[in-house]
Amino acid sequence: MQRDKFFRDIENAKHPNETLVPTHCSYCAMQCGMNLRVDTTTNKIIGVEPRYDWPVTLGKMCPKGVTAYQQVNHPDRILKPLIRDDASLKGTKQGFREATWDEAYDLVVKKFKELQQNYGKDSVSVYGGVSMTNEKCYLTGKFARVALQTRYIDYNGRFCMASAAGGLNCSLGIDRGSTVPWTDVHETDCLFLAGSNTAECHPTSMFRIWNVQERGGYLIIADPRETPIARRADVHLDLRPGTDLALANGILNLLIQNGHVDEQFVNNHTNGFEEMKQVVKEFTPEYTSQITGVAPEKIIRAAELYGKAPNAIVMFARGIEQQIKGVENVSAYINMALVTGKIGRPKSGVATITGQGNGQGGREHGQKADALPGYRKITNPQHVKEVSAVWGIEPEEMPKPGVSAYEMFELMEQKTIRALYLLCSNPAVSAPNLNYVRKQMKNLDFMVCVDFYLSESAEFADVILPTTTWAEDEGTTTNVEGRIIKINKAQMPLGESKPDWQIQVELAERMGRGKYFSHLKTARDVFDELRLASKGGTADYYGVTWEKIEKQNGVFWPCKDENDPGTPHLFLDKKFYHADGKAKIMALPYRPPAEEPDQEYPLRLTTGRVVYHYLSGNQTRRIQFLRDMSPEPFVEVHPETAAKYNINHEEKVRLFTRRGESFYKVKITEAIRKDTVFVPYHWGHDQSINLLTIPALDPTSRMPEFKACAAQIEKSELKKVQ
Repeated sequence: MQRDKFFRDIENAKHPNETLVPTHCSYCAMQCGMNLRVDTTTNKIIGVEPRYDWPVTLGKMCPKGVTAYQQVNHPDRILKPLIRDDASLKGTKQGFREATWDEAYDLVVKKFKELQQNYGKDSVSVYGGVSMTNEKCYLTGKFARVALQTRYIDYNGRFCMASAAGGLNCSLGIDRGSTVPWTDVHETDCLFLAGSNTAECHPTSMFRIWNVQERGGYLIIADPRETPIARRADVHLDLRPGTDLALANGILNLLIQNGHVDEQFVNNHTNGFEEMKQVVKEFTPEYTSQITGVAPEKIIRAAELYGKAPNAIVMFARGIEQQIKGVENVSAYINMALVTGKIGRPKSGVATITGQGNGQGGREHGQKADALPGYRKITNPQHVKEVSAVWGIEPEEMPKPGVSAYEMFELMEQKTIRALYLLCSNPAVSAPNLNYVRKQMKNLDFMVCVDFYLSESAEFADVILPTTTWAEDEGTTTNVEGRIIKINKAQMPLGESKPDWQIQVELAERMGRGKYFSHLKTARDVFDELRLASKGGTADYYGVTWEKIEKQNGVFWPCKDENDPGTPHLFLDKKFYHADGKAKIMALPYRPPAEEPDQEYPLRLTTGRVVYHYLSGNQTRRIQFLRDMSPEPFVEVHPETAAKYNINHEEKVRLFTRRGESFYKVKITEAIRKDTVFVPYHWGHDQSINLLTIPALDPTSRMPEFKACAAQIEKSELKKVQ
């Protein structure tokens, strides 16, 4: 295995009993390069060093990445299978006993078979996650459809990346998170970032973003909050939560009116320009300002900077995507690149700043309700035929499309779904309208959770199967750029834990479907089958090998054969992935959020992250340093709003919506709009902000509207926090 020679020599000189294992961080999609320090006498990971040979981040690491190794040997690890022996305690940490793998497997198979015999194959569901490797994500889709033979499978990317996928597919015909490699970012002339608190969510990308300004370029930020990156922006578009579509339409109108349209590009390579032009013409700066709350002069300045820039990249993240019009928001911002021709060439394009570590690869190979490997569609008979041939089943055996993640809970209420196989996800914290979601999990006939910690969701399980952390297995992930990279094994599995893919193979064998899985003996076997299953698909990995990944420091898909080096830049030939080879400029009339403020609930609630925690916090809340730096959630309130409600800094308040309530410590700050409050979402149980969020879904992506709902705040009887 190749090592970073510089650090290998230094470490071996200092610590003769250590070795360095090159790999990548387990958290966000920057997938920062790191070397895990392993004590060869104990086979335990004892530390971490940055990798300066990783071209995306060049040795940069954030607080989460620096401490990620501490999750591997943490005392909270689940080391043996657990079985609940007191059903009355479901939904709590109590009531579990240790069991053997055989006992746990036997119970799982018995319950799944009983339920499917009595209520049909679709009574059992699978809920996956995208912090797993491509191999595990791929096999999860196959496990659901071939081993369990159920249509009901979806994944936690439905709460994270689904709207980006929908918008990219609508506009460009392909969903790869970035049309350019990240090494282009610092060389562009203008960055337009919409709905991204980049400095906290993806801090190791900031050196490239600052470099744009240092070179004389411009930075435009669209965000309701004055985040750290917004404070240094040339223009901060401080819009009301949920009004991004109006803002994008307003900027498009100005680009057209001020002569920034690349007519040759539009005429030769796009469809839909005239229809879009008619829709956006009413979005004058003044009208756009009325909807968004952004000053007209800021809108004018942003359009001017982007329009005049020789090269520009539009980036977006969950702020615009977690809305009932998230897909339309994404397409509206892509419209900016299409009308100006700033796409399909180096230093110009569009990108979604992916949240989860394998948010890209995890949605490409079959975990989505309607998707098959290679980004094929389960509704396309030819696609079904191609994948069925790889899996060894008849096309007629392929289950039909299922439903999205939140809609699975609705089917649990209806008793259509009676069992859940949950892995690598924590919907008891991450789903919207949590009082409802937790009730459905508690009322399931049977639930299996595969995890390495006892998460808030695992508390609802009947059986918990202990899995490995990222550093105890190997495989590939696909980062924010669409670059496929390699995760290397640094330590043997702790206790009796097993990799997710191995658990699925062994369960499939006990379900009587072993002939479709028993040939998969290693993670590499799974990857090689994934390559075959993706061959010819939009997300074509067939030409990718582990050796090529190591040689090239990652491979961008599509990569179609062994001689193909991959595709760092998309659309250099100006051919898009729609049937006619043209991109679609979408005409998108504005519509408001599902729930607007009113007299009873006059504030706008929005949610997001802090730098010290990751997603539901199941991993980061256990790391002492991260917990010390950010021990509990808070609610940001503008000083004038705080004065109106007679609220003091660090006082506990009751925040509530039509769905629930919680109590938070107040952080008074001018960095938030007067009509908006903000709460981070990394905490569980009664501290979870998703007790309050609305389950309104985007009609295309089925993404919940986490970023906008009506709320109210009031003083609490609880005293000021000491």
